[in-house]
Amino acid sequence: MIDRVNRSSSRLAGLAVYDAHDSLIALTAGYEPLRGKMPEYRGRQAAFDTAAASFLRIDGKKLYLYQRILSGESGRVGMLAAVYDAGYIDRQIVGIWKNSFIRWFVQALVIALVTLLVIRWSIMRPLNTLVDWMKDIRTHGQSRRRPPPAFFEPLKQEVDRIAESIAEARATAAEEVKLRATAEAIWTPERLKEEMRQLLDGRALVAVSNREPYMHVHRGKSVESIVPASGLVTAMEPVLKACGGIWVAAGMGDADRETVDGQDTVRVPPEDPRYTLRRVWMTKEEEEGFYYGFSNEGLWPLCHVAHARPTFRIEDWRYYQQVNARFADAVVEVIDGLDQPLILVQDYHFALLPRLIKERRPDARVAIFWHIPWPNPESFGICPWQKDLLYGMLGADLIGFHTQYHCNNFLETVDRALESQIAWEHFSVRIAGHSTLVKPFPISIAFTPRDLEPGESPTTAAELLKDHGLKAELVGIGVDRIDYTKGIVERFLAIERFLERYPAYQGRFTFVELGAPSRTHIKRYADMVSEVESEAERINWRFKTKTWKPILFLKKHHSHQEIQPWYRAAQVCLVTSLHDGMNLVAKEYIAARGANDGALVLSRFAGAAREMRDALIVNPYDIEQTAESIRYALEMPVSEQAERMQRMRQQLVSHNIYLWAADLIRELSAVRLPIKPPAEHAAAEEGPQ
Repeated sequence: MIDRVNRSSSRLAGLAVYDAHDSLIALTAGYEPLRGKMPEYRGRQAAFDTAAASFLRIDGKKLYLYQRILSGESGRVGMLAAVYDAGYIDRQIVGIWKNSFIRWFVQALVIALVTLLVIRWSIMRPLNTLVDWMKDIRTHGQSRRRPPPAFFEPLKQEVDRIAESIAEARATAAEEVKLRATAEAIWTPERLKEEMRQLLDGRALVAVSNREPYMHVHRGKSVESIVPASGLVTAMEPVLKACGGIWVAAGMGDADRETVDGQDTVRVPPEDPRYTLRRVWMTKEEEEGFYYGFSNEGLWPLCHVAHARPTFRIEDWRYYQQVNARFADAVVEVIDGLDQPLILVQDYHFALLPRLIKERRPDARVAIFWHIPWPNPESFGICPWQKDLLYGMLGADLIGFHTQYHCNNFLETVDRALESQIAWEHFSVRIAGHSTLVKPFPISIAFTPRDLEPGESPTTAAELLKDHGLKAELVGIGVDRIDYTKGIVERFLAIERFLERYPAYQGRFTFVELGAPSRTHIKRYADMVSEVESEAERINWRFKTKTWKPILFLKKHHSHQEIQPWYRAAQVCLVTSLHDGMNLVAKEYIAARGANDGALVLSRFAGAAREMRDALIVNPYDIEQTAESIRYALEMPVSEQAERMQRMRQQLVSHNIYLWAADLIRELSAVRLPIKPPAEHAAAEEGPQ
């Protein structure tokens, strides 16, 4: 057995067997040299009952001694002693560390290589794409390269803003050179900003409107800032962005209260704050009476001669007074401590506001701009509170309308309704010791010489219609709030008549109506939506094929970015208002035509018709005339399109929103304020007579 042990274990150094008297019975060859150096067995039997083990170091070698009692029927009969080479443990540990190190090193190397590849493909490659994209923007002002992936979207947005600022700076420099060379009086944001710096001379500019320029709403678990659909916002926002100041407006978004500070203010635009928005809160009852009631069931149809009967209720009038007073409180609060501020009140919602402000801050210069038409005296006389409205408006230093015709109607209304002094040669009214100028200021959009340059290639009509399962060669466009003053039904009837008279256009021409539902709390507006939908469906049912229909009615609020591709793709734009103050859709369509093509069919009852004389002017009630104008617009020679469009676009450049703001604020800042209120000012407290 001992011989087998010698051959079987490479780690066993020696083995010995003792009898019960400590006499050596057998041993292996490896045990012989250790025999005299091992602990004595004598007495060790009592040291342990069954087995014992210990480490030894003999002649520099680390050994492991294992001793076990051998028992029989008569008790202990001997002992087995085994000596093992314990050095293998150290060698095993070293081997384990060595193998582990190699394994870890290989794993680390593989991880590093994989990480490098991931960085290269997931970060460096997109980063290089971003760098190339930025180089194109820096060099050319825009990039036609594929935009960087969504991973860099936040950085891309910031770069877009920087690029836009650089492009604006370059364009401004180029414009300044051109203006110095030609001595042209073209207005830009920069020129308006400099003009306002001199005119205001440190005084505050405050705009007041019902509609706010930015609305905060909940989108799932997040809060999103949106720009509400509004011609007033489209016109006024570039002015505030250029000049700075304070915009006081009603907070209508469901997350508006969450985004203001302790003074109910928030800096806007969110991505590049340039002015302060002060929100005013209304109850549901106030909104119903002030906005939906008196403003839009009373004043709106009263001022638009569009065959809708105005409704006046005493409770609505009280809410109108109440909200005007609340806005006056808000304005007085924001101008507290400011010397001689300039205040621009916007639209028919605040006819009472100018006098309410002026009575508390006579040092403030106050203007009100009436964005809708002003009717003749007989029509306005329907309002039971016409004297109160006129008296409130005449608290302003300056009243502005879109056209001279509206100014004339207003002065004639004042002449019939109030005891006052009207200087027709100066277009001014003096009442209760206060003088008010009445002047036309045709409003416009933000359009400068840089916008005359050819734009990017537009998305084709076929591509836009494909998303709606339609095919057509030619496209017409209409963009409106769904309102009875916009002539949408008359427009659809003209399209039907056009297809009857010229059947060759069936299957080729589709008219796209981008209609935004509006004021649907009012029955007349809810009925109008149903009427427009029914009329579109009736005409489509008559003419449509499997892949074509004459009218595509898209009923929702469309953002500016969503509307622009349609403006660029449409060969004709129809603006068929039955009565309109200005209508900025007509100007927006012209602004979008960078290739100087396309045609505008424009109602003669829109204020824009007095400026856009190269449009095809129509009477929207004359269905035959409008149908024929659609035909002529689609068949107009390219050279005539270019001539007409170039002249209208030049008109937009010469009379843009910056000129409108400059004229209005220049006129307002020139108002002379009395050092002390005149004696007859006390009569103002008595109200209209």
